[in-house]
Amino acid sequence: MLSVRSKAVASALVVFAATPVSFASAGGFGDLGLGNTDWQVGGFVFVAPKYEGAKEYEVRGAPFIAPTGLDNGTSRVQFRGPDDLRFRVLEFSGFEAGPLVGWRFDRDDNDAARLRGLGDVDGGVVAGGYVAYRGGPVTPFVSYHHQVSGDDTGGLIRFGAEARAPLASGIFVLATLGASYADDEYMDAYFSVTPGQSAASVAGLAVYDAEAGIKDVYFGLTTDVPLSDVWTLKLSGRYSRLVGDASDSPIVEDENQFFGGLGLSYRFNID
Repeated sequence: MLSVRSKAVASALVVFAATPVSFASAGGFGDLGLGNTDWQVGGFVFVAPKYEGAKEYEVRGAPFIAPTGLDNGTSRVQFRGPDDLRFRVLEFSGFEAGPLVGWRFDRDDNDAARLRGLGDVDGGVVAGGYVAYRGGPVTPFVSYHHQVSGDDTGGLIRFGAEARAPLASGIFVLATLGASYADDEYMDAYFSVTPGQSAASVAGLAVYDAEAGIKDVYFGLTTDVPLSDVWTLKLSGRYSRLVGDASDSPIVEDENQFFGGLGLSYRFNID
């Protein structure tokens, strides 16, 4: 079942996350690419689970405007997800590191029948940092993401590797394979059921205490397909599978989670 819901901040972040644009060149520290005169404007439509572990999906969409260019690994600002906007500020012998920011989705107790009575979980701003090593065709990375506004939903540590490969002239694909470790606060917020929640649960969910650990493994692909000198098709897809205590939670309807996005952009010059 698909529904349409507007979440302005989160939707905007996801649009940018699913769009492999390069916001800056590596030509100098502090250059955020705002001097770039080639820009793109367009829209993005994507399908995602209504909440983490949901079996129902919703359609969201938002416009975007950003500097043009496929992120070729040299940009100082890179999007890797709605809670993963990275700023590369340190480089040494292939290693890179820096802070990151983003947005974490909320969860409403009316998103699914089995959530009713559990209460809402507020989304909010995420802050953290990352480390990666670019020593060859595959780039391993580790990143930390902690919500710093709204409800305290704890932190995530993601680790994995990404690789970029040419498909055809002017077409590159970014492939990412990784896993996510969630701390106790995160698991309690999104997968545990407290005695009070169990008593209020319309679906009669039993008390469940989800412990910290690996909560999912995932694989994603993102690419830009030039249609003409000014029009570009943007494609993004990701599959993740909840594991461990996350997959065993009575809140979870489906361990398999999918994301798919389709966008179209128009390039113009503001010089």
